[in-house]
Amino acid sequence: MSPWQRLTQHLHWPQQPPVGTNKSLTALKRFVSLFLVGITLSLAVASCGQGTSNNNPAATPNGATPAANKGNVELTLVSFAVTKAAHEAIIPKFVEQWQKEKGQTVTFNQSYGGSGSQTRAVIDGLEADIVHLALALDTAKIEKAGLIEPGWEKEVPNEGIVSKSVGAIVTREGNPKGIKTWEDLSKDGVKLITADPKTSGVARWNFLALWGSVVKTGGDETKALDFTTKVYKNVPILTKDAREATDVFFKQGQGDALINYENEIILAGQKGEKPTYIIPEVNVSIDNPIAVVDKNVDKHGTREVAEAFVKFLYSPEAQREFAKAGFRPVDATVAAEPEFVQKYTPIKTLFTAQDLGGWGDIQKKFFDDGAVFDKIQGSIKQ
Repeated sequence: MSPWQRLTQHLHWPQQPPVGTNKSLTALKRFVSLFLVGITLSLAVASCGQGTSNNNPAATPNGATPAANKGNVELTLVSFAVTKAAHEAIIPKFVEQWQKEKGQTVTFNQSYGGSGSQTRAVIDGLEADIVHLALALDTAKIEKAGLIEPGWEKEVPNEGIVSKSVGAIVTREGNPKGIKTWEDLSKDGVKLITADPKTSGVARWNFLALWGSVVKTGGDETKALDFTTKVYKNVPILTKDAREATDVFFKQGQGDALINYENEIILAGQKGEKPTYIIPEVNVSIDNPIAVVDKNVDKHGTREVAEAFVKFLYSPEAQREFAKAGFRPVDATVAAEPEFVQKYTPIKTLFTAQDLGGWGDIQKKFFDDGAVFDKIQGSIKQ
């Protein structure tokens, strides 16, 4: 209803005044009508002025305000659990920047959990605009489901990798078993706690760290198979995910060692804990990809802001927050800053999933039903 209709809906003036009507009443009617017309015209002019003014920070180039004239937009970020601290520091910085640049308020719906379960949730209908997952294999599953367009990793820097870590071996206080390398985990009398690579993304990285520590230092695959088999013989229980493995080690007191993300250990130290841990000099680069979920951003009309947020995550400002939260920066200039040079142990031999064939081949070779890991488990049970 227009302003004129709202203001005049109760004013039912007759078309012609009946005989005997007081002339002053007629004059009053005309005055009120002209007054209301003036108000309506003023409102219309003001409205037009707001829609085209270059001084309106929420206006887009075609004169319309974003988010259907609401001046705000919502994004849904779905990520794996250990990124929460970093994102909670980064998001307010992006929101502030976007407000300054576009005059638009961005709010984030955030979901954190195991990378595998988050992947399934998105495929099953969780309408993420952005996914930040533990490994490219999970992003590829969402692509295969038709939600992400092929070539997503080419649309952003660093092949889509926005955060990274390495494997760490956590020991009991004082390291009574004298564990210093991956090889030490295969020794008799050492009990290792780790998650099941069949169900946990982190555990797949753990397996690759063990396997790669052999094949990337001159050993062949026969030696790698023998070594990893010995290590998994020392695992009394394979937990469902990394969080459960951490609880079994710290809360239940089981095991002599635990394999975990370096960033998890650093974050625990920031929370007041004092874990004893080793960063092996031969290690795997645990690379975490970011991607815009094309089908959902197009449905929600959020592509512009979603792509801007992903781009912001690569900025030095955001990379510093990742580094503070325990992730190794993907920005070389940030990694070279004194604070982070001191914080992160140099890795002598660092290999990637691509060095082992890429996630498509890795999954088939090691983790599919009947593949290498199943054969290892079968030999242990015999």
